Formats: sequence, C-alpha cells, structure tokens
Amino acid sequence: MLKAISVAENIWWVGVNDRKTHLFENLWSLPYGVSYNSYLIDDEKVALIDGVKAEFFGEYLERIQSILNGRPVDYLIVNHVEPDHSSAIRMLRQVYPNITIVSNKQALNFVKQFYGESASTKEVKDGETLDLGAHKLTFAAIPMVHWPETMVSFESTTGIVFSCDAFGSYGALNGGIFDDEMDMHVFTAETRRYYATIVGRFSTNVQAALKKASALPIKMICPSHGPIHRGEGVAKVVALYDSLSRQETTKSATIVYGSMYGNTAHMAECIADGLRANGVEDIKVYDASTADLSWIIRDVWRSKGIALLSCCYNMGMFPAMFPVVEKIDNCKVSGRVLAIAGCYTWSKGAEIKPLQELAAKPGWDLIDSVVEVKSCATEADEAALREVGAQMAKKILA
Repeated sequence: MLKAISVAENIWWVGVNDRKTHLFENLWSLPYGVSYNSYLIDDEKVALIDGVKAEFFGEYLERIQSILNGRPVDYLIVNHVEPDHSSAIRMLRQVYPNITIVSNKQALNFVKQFYGESASTKEVKDGETLDLGAHKLTFAAIPMVHWPETMVSFESTTGIVFSCDAFGSYGALNGGIFDDEMDMHVFTAETRRYYATIVGRFSTNVQAALKKASALPIKMICPSHGPIHRGEGVAKVVALYDSLSRQETTKSATIVYGSMYGNTAHMAECIADGLRANGVEDIKVYDASTADLSWIIRDVWRSKGIALLSCCYNMGMFPAMFPVVEKIDNCKVSGRVLAIAGCYTWSKGAEIKPLQELAAKPGWDLIDSVVEVKSCATEADEAALREVGAQMAKKILA
C-alpha cells in the first residue's frame, strides 16, 4: 500500500505523481512530469484539501486509507475547481457518501457544473474559519489566480497555507516532498515556466494575493503542484512570485523566428551577433517551428529584450509564429524592448503585419528600425540587423 507522507503533526501529503501525461492542460510539455498534491488533516473532523486527477484515484485512496484505517472523510476543501484538482470528486463521493464539499459560492457552482449535485455542501466566505478540532482552517479568496473562484486555506496552528495553483511548479516529486529535499534548480526553472504559461496573464491579481498573504504568519506553503516550501524556502518562493508578477526582467534577450528555408533564421543570427558584440551575454534563439512554446514564453517572461522575425507565407506571417505572438499578447507581456523584422519575396509587409499590431500595443519600447529583407539578406541587410541588435543591447543594459 502507498503511504501518506507527514507534512506536520496530523497533516499529511496524500497526493500522486504523474509521469505519463505528456502535456499539462493538453498544451504545455512535461519532461519532468507533474505532481497533484492533496493534503489530509486527521483531527476530530477529517479534511481533505484539494484532490487529484480521476485516473490516479486508486493511488490517492491508498494514501488516504493508510492514515484513516476505515474512518470516513468529513470534508473536502476545494480551493480551485479545475479538473486536475477535482475530477476525482465523483469517486470520493462514492467511497465517502457523507463527505461535505467546502468552498465559496462560485466554486460550489462550478463543482455542480462539472460533477452534478453533491449530497452535502458548505459555503464559506472570505475570512471564515472551519474548526476541525485542534486544527482550524481560515479561507482567503484570491480571485483570478488563476480562475475566478480560487481561494487558499490557512491552518493557523501550524502556519501552513494550502495555496493550490499559487506557488506551483511543473515536475513530479522524486522521493521527497519538501524543497530542501530536492534539486531546486530544476524546480525553480519549472516554477518560472509554470508561472509564464499558466498564471502570467493574471499578474495584477497575483500582486493583490501576495499583499493579502503578507498579513498571514506563513511558515509553510503547500501548493497543489510541485514541492512544499518550508524554512528559507518560503521567503524564496514568495520573492520569486513577487518578481515574476512584477514582470521584473534580466539583462537578457530572447529571439524567436519563423523561417522556411533558413533566410529568416540567418537574420535572427545577425541580431544575436549584434547583441553579443554589444555586451548582452544571455541570449536565447528559438525556431518557432521546432521549439517548445512553453520554453519560449518562459524566456520571454524573464528577458528585457525580445526580437520577433517572420518570413512571408501565403501573403501572411509564417504560421508557426502565430502561437508565439498570441501567447505573448494573451499573457500581457509589457515593459520590454521589442524588435521586429521580416523576410519576403513578392509580398512586402504582409509577413510583419501581425508583429506590427503587437508592437502598437502599449508597454513596448520599440526599436525604430524595422528591417525587411527581400528574399535573402545582403551585406547591407546584415549590417542593419546587427545594428538592431546593438540598439537592443544599449536599451537592455541601460
């Protein structure tokens, strides 16, 4: 039987690790897998906090029953209804028919929409407390981090906040569950990628949630994906989220291009040469046709400088560039130096029109020189592209 893992006295991790799903939300790659963290408080009343994907219910139930020895679960606290946390609800209700689902009004409506009527529900409001005995849970709404119903649950006797998707990360938990038990270099990078792909659009709401959380005496953060943060790790992950939600950048550049026959790829290399020759050492260059979009967005999120280049395809922008531009726009990326360039043979301007539309939105520090190459870059074109890189470098390093 799989065993629960102790988080604190009478509080247990009963989650599961998923190493077989290739795409999170059927979009974002999972080279290191992902965990679905659920927690159990064993008190006068037994409470589960968040759940797991339905396909892992067998493992989940084993961990729960390793603690309860036949006792029922009284409450399921639903901090967030997205199905990676909630799709086991139907099966939980079959095993524990008297379980009461606890959440806010909007979340309970979402549960009903996904899983039908529950026999027993309890609506809680922002700031309300649920008494389990020795443990007490206080609920705080953090709407749009990253769904409108999202809340966190704070256990006051231990100082543990159950934060659901906030402070989450891609990556399965390999043996340990705490940040000080594992290589956090991998998980910090995966936290950045998780934030950029899942939460980034809602950064203003994250800032509001961080201000709300600052009033709580938090000693441990238990998210629904990735490692549990304790000790020094609490301040580190809060500082990381603060930086990410402020869209703070490093003195780096990310270049993304769409190219059919290598001519636009060559243009991207020229810009990279100009950046490097003028002092920018941290440069990432991505081919939009082959690169993982989540890696592109992760590096776009941290980079002060962004260059987007497209060849012309059927009198429009190269198709592989559309998801890149759409995601940058959807995430509300701003405060960056932006350069755009294009390559065409007989339809000048068509290849960069969507890039110009993006650049026209507020928040960009646009490089004035827009290089358009006819078919293949000449020496003069190459020099102009290196100058674009030089102008970017000056702004990045300012």
